[in-house]
Amino acid sequence: MRRVKEVSEEVLSRAGRYREVRPESTKGKNPAPLRVKKVRVDDKLYIVSQNIKQARKDKATRQAIIDKLEEQIRVNPKSLVRNRGYRKFLKIGKGTVTLDQKKIDADSRFDGKWVLPTNMDLSADQIGLKYKELWQVENVFRDVKSVLDTRPIFHKCDETIRGHVFCSFLALVLRKELDSRPERAGFDFEWADINRDLKVLQEVEIEENGKAFIVRTEAKGVCGNVFKAVGVAMAPTIRESS
Repeated sequence: MRRVKEVSEEVLSRAGRYREVRPESTKGKNPAPLRVKKVRVDDKLYIVSQNIKQARKDKATRQAIIDKLEEQIRVNPKSLVRNRGYRKFLKIGKGTVTLDQKKIDADSRFDGKWVLPTNMDLSADQIGLKYKELWQVENVFRDVKSVLDTRPIFHKCDETIRGHVFCSFLALVLRKELDSRPERAGFDFEWADINRDLKVLQEVEIEENGKAFIVRTEAKGVCGNVFKAVGVAMAPTIRESS
């Protein structure tokens, strides 16, 4: 949206109070801070979102570039002409290279911000959060293609192809629940650990003196807490078979 004139000249210049959706936290694993506001220009609606933590990072990065530019202008200004990454902050005239304060100020207006055009009736914080969650959609497509082995499909009949895709989708739903439920319960598990420890959990049926018993293997690693988080009771270690 940086290249859209209406955004840089109209949307970002409109006054308005941000609504805090997620406060800034000192814990690295907590979600990134987020605040949003709605801006309407004629019949168009925009959501301006800002991550204040990212804003400080953007400011520091730009200042580091400016400091380097000032030094390079004193030493060898001609070397900057060919560097497209630096030229956006420069004013290049005939035989002169100087910092362009207008370009610097324009860039600073985007610190930690992204602008979303929308026609949805959702609140600004809902739209901002949904945009932030797009990475989950990207992970879904990645998982369908790789983790769940949806491809290649070697079936020929429509019924078996649908069954194959359905099982892959069902596995994806289960994967999402095994990710989200432990997190809501206050656990911080890696998917690799969940996958490994659940695979180790097995049941075997044995017979002794004419009676059949089902024996469960030991719940190792995060397995027990995963069962607890999803609200499923783990079977006894030994039980009589029906």
